[in-house]
Amino acid sequence: AILSDQAPSLFRYFHQLFAQVTNPPIDPHREALVMSLATATGPDGNTLEETPDQCHRLTLPGPILTNGQLARLSQSQHEGMFLPRRLPALFDLEAGESALEVAVERLCQQAVAAVDEGCGLLILSDRDVDARRAPIPALLALSAVHQRLTRDGIRMQTGLLVETGEAREVHDFAALFGFGAAAVNPYLALDTVRALADSGELPLDEQEAQARYIKAIEEGLLKVMSKMGISTLQSYRGAQIFEAVGLDRALVDRHFTGTPSRLGGIGFAELQREAQERHVRGFGPRPATGLPIGGLYQWRRQGEQHRWNPTTVSLLQAAVQSADWEAYRKFSAAADDETRGGGTLRGLLDLVPATQPVPIDEVESLESIVRRFVTGAMSFGSISAEAHETLAIAMNRVGGRSNSGEGGEESRRYVPDANGDLRRSAIKQVASARFGVSAEYLVNADELQIKIAQGAKPGEGGQLPGHKVDDRIARVRCSTPGVTLISPPPHHDIYSIEDLSQLIYDLQSVNPAARIGVKLVSEVGVGTVAAGVTKAGAGCIVISGYEGGTGASPISSIQHAGLPWELGVAEAHQTLVENGMRGRVRLQSDGGMRTGRDVLVAALLGAEEYGMATASLIAMGCVMLRKCHLNTCSVGIATQDPVLREKFQGTPEGVVHFFLFVAREVRELLAQLGVRSLDEIIGRRELLRRREDVGHWKARRRDLAPMLVTPRAPADAPRRCIEVQRKDVSDHLDRVLLQRARTTLEGGAPTLIVVPVRNAHRAVGAMLSGEIARSRGAAGLPDDSIRVRLQGSAGQSFGAFLAAGVTLELEGDANDYVGKGLSGGRVIVRPPAGARFPPEENVIIGNTVLYGATGGELYASGLAGERFAVRNSGASAVVEGVGDHGCEYMTGGVVVVLGATGRNFGAGMSGGMAFVLDRERRFRERCNPDMVELESLVDESDIWLVYGLVENHLRHTGSPVARRVLDHWTHIVPQFVKVMPTDYKRVLQTRRAAQRPPTAPARPRLRAVEG
Repeated sequence: AILSDQAPSLFRYFHQLFAQVTNPPIDPHREALVMSLATATGPDGNTLEETPDQCHRLTLPGPILTNGQLARLSQSQHEGMFLPRRLPALFDLEAGESALEVAVERLCQQAVAAVDEGCGLLILSDRDVDARRAPIPALLALSAVHQRLTRDGIRMQTGLLVETGEAREVHDFAALFGFGAAAVNPYLALDTVRALADSGELPLDEQEAQARYIKAIEEGLLKVMSKMGISTLQSYRGAQIFEAVGLDRALVDRHFTGTPSRLGGIGFAELQREAQERHVRGFGPRPATGLPIGGLYQWRRQGEQHRWNPTTVSLLQAAVQSADWEAYRKFSAAADDETRGGGTLRGLLDLVPATQPVPIDEVESLESIVRRFVTGAMSFGSISAEAHETLAIAMNRVGGRSNSGEGGEESRRYVPDANGDLRRSAIKQVASARFGVSAEYLVNADELQIKIAQGAKPGEGGQLPGHKVDDRIARVRCSTPGVTLISPPPHHDIYSIEDLSQLIYDLQSVNPAARIGVKLVSEVGVGTVAAGVTKAGAGCIVISGYEGGTGASPISSIQHAGLPWELGVAEAHQTLVENGMRGRVRLQSDGGMRTGRDVLVAALLGAEEYGMATASLIAMGCVMLRKCHLNTCSVGIATQDPVLREKFQGTPEGVVHFFLFVAREVRELLAQLGVRSLDEIIGRRELLRRREDVGHWKARRRDLAPMLVTPRAPADAPRRCIEVQRKDVSDHLDRVLLQRARTTLEGGAPTLIVVPVRNAHRAVGAMLSGEIARSRGAAGLPDDSIRVRLQGSAGQSFGAFLAAGVTLELEGDANDYVGKGLSGGRVIVRPPAGARFPPEENVIIGNTVLYGATGGELYASGLAGERFAVRNSGASAVVEGVGDHGCEYMTGGVVVVLGATGRNFGAGMSGGMAFVLDRERRFRERCNPDMVELESLVDESDIWLVYGLVENHLRHTGSPVARRVLDHWTHIVPQFVKVMPTDYKRVLQTRRAAQRPPTAPARPRLRAVEG
């Protein structure tokens, strides 16, 4: 471990890693991973010629090799194939300033020569390090060889293995495989694990400890691959799905060819210096202080720099608790000093002051500035009700906006308190209709934010552990207490910009007054995505950086995931200006912001609004324990434990003081820049310059010029938002429905409306439902108060967010997203009268039906498309067949399928129940068994439940299938399969056991005695 600058913390890292892997040791009989390490060609080099020398493969148990496996592999040969050769990935410390560059070139030449000599396996090894030779960085050595062999056209003739002491955590392996490695032997990590086991620090034997470490890394790799939408390691290998930040352009072009790199920086000279410094710590004189203590994941007193540390946390809390401006200035100075250390891109920039500052009383007011501030999206469930409501009250007081997150919101918060405070979050997040997104939720918002990026952990879905889902959280999220809630990264109603445009239309229909925002993650190409989002009709675009997060991110996501918001904001602003779209949309930056200087840099790069989440939590009392996911937050913020929640001491006043302090600092900085408002400096990058006194020697080489480019656009092109655009819903069919149902909406008699419908009519029922929810709340109207009969082909999102009391009865067919977010209404779809085709053999409703439904009913006489009832959390439905992925990620409700299903039924299903009529006895092979169990329909309550739903189906649709099922009910019942989520079943069994009366003790038996 002497070669690692994180050696002391390596032991702690492994302890954290093992804590996540509590499963038994890897099953030795599990399916082996077959990896093609090399393919031999025919004698004349013709790969199409069939000879016995072709298609040889080595089968390995996995991509991570133990020391013993690599030793056997390095000595193996098979009929002259797979000749292994170990190439030392080292450089001579005494070879001068270009030693590393020369060594890399020599390694590439050795690799080419080895392949020419017929070697089918190349092992790049840094194991032979000594006092004179240091290791070439493993990723550099691998990628350089991979690129050289590719350029020479001989890459397919050999396999590349890496034997390195550098690889120890998931990202290390992900990078190595992503740049071409077939397998990796992390010998130092494995030796460390073995030492931990031998010393008794791990309660495992040596082999089991290494097996668990390898399993943890492999599962981490699967998670990384899933983020990118890649299913197999073979597809991931060599894909180079990375972006380099701060590497020299010449280095990237030569040895990491094709990797995006917007900011230049360090090259061979800096890499060599860093390698030499690390080598000296291992082979030079032992320093009195020992090796660096690390602390990359947890703050250590003498370890890695953290921007939130005891000093900054205590300074900020002291300032907001006492409303002391001078105390805040101390916090701001400390925070900015740490930022200037080179840990952030904005820390490398300075503001250019004006030669003649303006008087501060001429600058935009505090009240105006603070309205641009928002809190980050933190859901009710991830943090406590007290913390969530405190943020909302504070932001409503100052005119800013709090963000609900994706966890829903309690209806009581829509009514002001007696003192006038409002606990309602102004921004309601819509993570593609997940977790409590109802018509009532949507109309109680000033902004609806579509989350298609996780921000601090891009590409991943969120997850709320089951132990944090109490009765209150489950009620708001329309789920089951104790059952883990998974937010999968796919958003099944957003597969294209057109789909996003449709979702914006749906949301604008239900709440025409709201601004629709879209949250994107900072990454290369985000400018192009932002342009598409603007064309789709969004009024606000949030660029979320990699900093921040709730602290509940897994270890493999805290580092190396996402990019700084500075890059994303700069690219998005530049692209929008150049394409003439900047005047229609507001840009918001989010991630790790905490001072007025951060706000100014964001404004100069192009942002008009500014999100501060972690800082607002700190102002409420958060002390950064990073135990959010464990439900053990000692200050009552990130917990649902009633005992711990009593310890919450945060106040709206503290949050208000923080945001007012930031606004005051912004005013002072604006005055120094010689401007009178934030609008004057949006996108003015000429007021930023590179700092010369950068703290870290590597940061001095970073090239920030691409980030500070002035957009190429006409002088009169808007540089900021002039007017926020809103989706045009003026021709919505619901305007006719609202006019005809006015009497019912005002408390009169029920209404029957008969209208034709065309596929140009989208989101039918959404605007009507918004009006009902606004006046009647979640309860809506009495059943069948408004009945709408339609004939024709309905457009997308038919019945979206349909409120209770409304019935849409369609005679015809409907497009995708029927019943999206269904909120208590009833949707009936049946074929036209006199149709000659069998309904049960024809598709009548499209894909992604009942997505995110929270209540209501759906009856469809015919087949549905793919992803039927995905994320359904409360609706009941009867349909006569579904495509692939039925009931995916379902958390509640009941689905009856009177016909065949496609593949992958029930994937990620954690709640609710499904009943499938399995006539062909093939459903078991079409169901995903990971989270569900299959049972027979034998419970009497289940039988009556299904019977009642099928009876309703017949009454509403006249379905011939439903009639046959009811006519032969006794014979049909055994053919039903009940799909029961495992977690849901466990919770129900626990509840029944708790409600069962205790068994009375048995009375002693009396024995007859003569006399």
